[in-house]
Amino acid sequence: MFRHQGKNRTLKHNLRIAIVLSLVAGIVNVSGFLAFKQLTTNITGHFALFINDVANFALWRSFFYFLYILSFLLGSFSSGFLIEKFKENKRLNVFLIPTLIESLILISVGMLGNTIEVYSDLTVCCLLFAMGLQNSFVTKISNAVVRTTHLTGLFTDLGIDISQLFFPEVYPNREKLKAAIKLRVSIISSFFAGGILGGFLYSKADLELKTLIIAALILIASLFYDDLRYKVIMTRRKLYQSKTWHSQ
Repeated sequence: MFRHQGKNRTLKHNLRIAIVLSLVAGIVNVSGFLAFKQLTTNITGHFALFINDVANFALWRSFFYFLYILSFLLGSFSSGFLIEKFKENKRLNVFLIPTLIESLILISVGMLGNTIEVYSDLTVCCLLFAMGLQNSFVTKISNAVVRTTHLTGLFTDLGIDISQLFFPEVYPNREKLKAAIKLRVSIISSFFAGGILGGFLYSKADLELKTLIIAALILIASLFYDDLRYKVIMTRRKLYQSKTWHSQ
């Protein structure tokens, strides 16, 4: 899920990581909005508000929207930098570090809870930084096939893919087209499910910002699962190679 890259990556790998990370993003999106009345997984709305405030000379207010945008950018940069920095180390899963940093941020915000609501702008920046990290590393993992923190582009691509189903002569590779639709629907559904789960835990279960700890635990559990599965596969390969060598 995290380790496979390039030609070794399949639809199944993309589906697994898309479902997990979209679920996390959905939880963060709803929790951040309920706590701070701000979007915490993407910057499209913040950019529009930033331009509006600049146009109206509300410079102090526009400064905070600029910080939101910058935080997402810095998260994306940090993730990309760390991946490039350590990708030569074959023994290290290069996506481990950005994922753990994201988890640490979510746990910290969740643990501090109401204490940091006073510093809401700083907290929103932290969550946007975490989502910038996530969007960057999942883009790198999937070779830009999977995006998990916002849905505008996904709905656009889904609409295009569905329209192409009506023109089999022009788009004869039906399996590839159906696979793309399946992936996009999975991301949207998981984001939606994460939003419902996040809203329930935040409001009905009264976890409030502690809901973010659940999102972090999902991330950490997926890392452990991926590492365990990788070790099992590698052990099986070694056993098979050993049997093959002895049989010769």
